[in-house]
Amino acid sequence: MKQDASAQGVLIRELIARFTSDHLIGKKIKNGELRKKLTEPPWVVPKGFLLTEIDMEAFTMEWLESEQQDTDMALLQLHGGGYVGAMRNAYRTFAAAYSELGRGMPVLTIDYRVAPEDPYPAALEDALCAWRWLLEQGYPEDKILLAGDSAGGGLAIALAMYLREQGEALPAGIIAMSPWTDLTASGESYETNFERDPLFGRTRDSLIYNREYVGLEDPRNPYISPAFGEFHGFPPMLIQAGSYEMLLSDSEIVAKKARKAGVKVRFHIYEGMFHVFQMAMQLMPESVQAWKEVERFLLLFTGQERAFTARSVRT
Repeated sequence: MKQDASAQGVLIRELIARFTSDHLIGKKIKNGELRKKLTEPPWVVPKGFLLTEIDMEAFTMEWLESEQQDTDMALLQLHGGGYVGAMRNAYRTFAAAYSELGRGMPVLTIDYRVAPEDPYPAALEDALCAWRWLLEQGYPEDKILLAGDSAGGGLAIALAMYLREQGEALPAGIIAMSPWTDLTASGESYETNFERDPLFGRTRDSLIYNREYVGLEDPRNPYISPAFGEFHGFPPMLIQAGSYEMLLSDSEIVAKKARKAGVKVRFHIYEGMFHVFQMAMQLMPESVQAWKEVERFLLLFTGQERAFTARSVRT
């Protein structure tokens, strides 16, 4: 029988499934209980980096700078969490990875407002505010990259759609890891992967079925569910997803529509992988490969990578 993932990947996938078997990721996140009780130790800023906390009117941001900066690009990171989870240390680690792989580019990560206290359009408003903050710091649009995972990936795409509709210039590129782009949960993979998704599978009482962020809005609103939007004029996109995740269709739809609109898209499905498997960092071959792919994409904008392979890949 064909191995669907590395031994490390299978082990981590099974551990996730065991951890979520009591619907922890469903009920307790859905009602905000886990988010409000979860505490983490202070994040230790890696050597060679400087972290500055920035207070905005409605939310906070973190500006991570490297002492080894060798680029004039900057990256805006929008974290995941289903629009109900706050920023966590994992995203600070992501920021350091983006900076290091991007030859020291500074990374702005925002702790945007979340539901149920602040439903749509709060997250989009905060993302737009952070985008304009970067412009005010002297970074032109073509020197800013957007990156996000899960809800943050969908939010990054929604931000680009909003900018285009307002007649504003778009970012240089977008990185979307397992982006949540269809809050109607209507894609084929919501059924085909229902039994094997270790994080959201085997229950309808999970994060991906809540309406806390949507509120009274139409979930087909492209600023909520970018899969229902149009992609003409978009910059190059790197989209990564796992073959086991229920949200796989969210990535497939976006990649297909964007490519049809003439956008350069590299869409990579990692066999046997789960939602935002990149969080495993160096712990399994698939996440290592995914971050190497991110590095190649980032280097396109620093002049150190010459070609962008716009195609679909499945490994």
